[in-house]
Amino acid sequence: MPTIAAGVIRTIRSGGYAERPMTLRHHFRSYLEGVRREGRYRIFADLERDAARPPYARSRDGSDCRDVVVWCSNDYLGMGRHPLVIDAMVKTARRTGTGAGGTRNISGNSHAVVALEAELADLHRKDAALVFSSGYVANEAALGTIGRLLPNCLILSDEKNHASMIAGIRASGAEKRIFRHNDLDHLEVLLRQTGQLRPKVIAFESLYSMDGDIAPISRICDLAAKFHAITYLDEVHAVGLYGARGAGIAERDGVMDRIDVIEGTLAKGFGVVGGYIAADAVICDAIRTAAPSFIFTTAMPPAVAAAARQSVAHLKKSVAVRIAHWLQVGKTRRALRNAGIPIMSSQSHIIPVPVGDPDLCREASALLMEKFALYLQPINYPTVPRGTERLRITPTPFHNDQMIEDLANALCEVWDALRLPYEAIRPVPMLRPQSLVTDASRYSLIATVLGNPGDRHRPGESSADLLSFASKFTPAGAGLLPGEVQLVGHSRQIGQG
Repeated sequence: MPTIAAGVIRTIRSGGYAERPMTLRHHFRSYLEGVRREGRYRIFADLERDAARPPYARSRDGSDCRDVVVWCSNDYLGMGRHPLVIDAMVKTARRTGTGAGGTRNISGNSHAVVALEAELADLHRKDAALVFSSGYVANEAALGTIGRLLPNCLILSDEKNHASMIAGIRASGAEKRIFRHNDLDHLEVLLRQTGQLRPKVIAFESLYSMDGDIAPISRICDLAAKFHAITYLDEVHAVGLYGARGAGIAERDGVMDRIDVIEGTLAKGFGVVGGYIAADAVICDAIRTAAPSFIFTTAMPPAVAAAARQSVAHLKKSVAVRIAHWLQVGKTRRALRNAGIPIMSSQSHIIPVPVGDPDLCREASALLMEKFALYLQPINYPTVPRGTERLRITPTPFHNDQMIEDLANALCEVWDALRLPYEAIRPVPMLRPQSLVTDASRYSLIATVLGNPGDRHRPGESSADLLSFASKFTPAGAGLLPGEVQLVGHSRQIGQG
């Protein structure tokens, strides 16, 4: 009998019940001490977001309570505090109650969830959609089921895929091969080795959240077509933010119809909670029928589903907040570059600031919070590889120009205090209203967020149409839908340098 078990039995027989937990707890304590030694012990900030004053939150530390500016939220567009979204949740909760009442199979299949799935299927132009309790569960369930149901399936996974995708692939029991990040030559070699007939799934993300880079979706689809592979795309950090209707990078790039399974979240760009997939009806039905984490869990509450549906429907029509968001992202990036703060190359709204040491990263975060009331969570291993620790900045439409200037100044003071290296300063002109006047700059802005004119998702729309559309986004907030000036927040400062 193992030593620990024998010790536990002797303890029980001698009546020393109090000793047993202490013996076992030693292993947990030892693990935590190791994590602390490595400088990667996680401390959660006690925050209470202020829906009336984004991006402010109340930070609590014992009896101390103060306002802080949040610079690392994944509620990228602030939809979690949009009045229409809140109203949908409150009205539905008053009408139907707070819970779901059961699993989808047993009394939990509410009309609000059915309507949300129809909204999501329409968003991605797919036959069907399936809602889960979180994006993590959606990936774990979908990839786990697809890999298990396809005979002799091989899943080809990008090396930087999210932990939830890795968990799903592992749960499937299917063979896995990892291709180097966004390396299409390596992916093609692996596909060629596999042959044409074996069932294959290429699993990748559109936007990688820690580096901020974007996958070459169209070229991956070309390889998938050439080797008869299913494409599985995680759009978690892109839905709501990119594309003509907020369906993500695949919509922006005009290749959404070439993706077999799209996975997304309702908790980031859409500002609520939950995850989903959108795909052919037969794929959704197979996952609905076979995935344990879908079958044996309580359904999404109707109030949550109603709020999520309202957010999705709103962002299908409203591009103004996405444009405002991108303007503030651009100005934040320029301010940091002009200050000499190092920035990792990023094609998206995510701005990673490398530190490269877990202790210094944690100290930088602590100094920003304690001295400047700026909340930026340190990103350490295992979220990123050791030696690549960083701060991850995610501007929102609500971060006005003064906040951006304050962030750049605070980071400079922190960099000086910790003796962190600066980058060579190459001044970048700050964005001013007149910089939106030129056709080239307006075209670039629209193409980055919504997609290029002539794409299949914008039939009949010319370059001139898009440039005319871009001209509506002025500092006064023209071009916003009714009531959306409040959503964008400090609209008179948007577009000012």
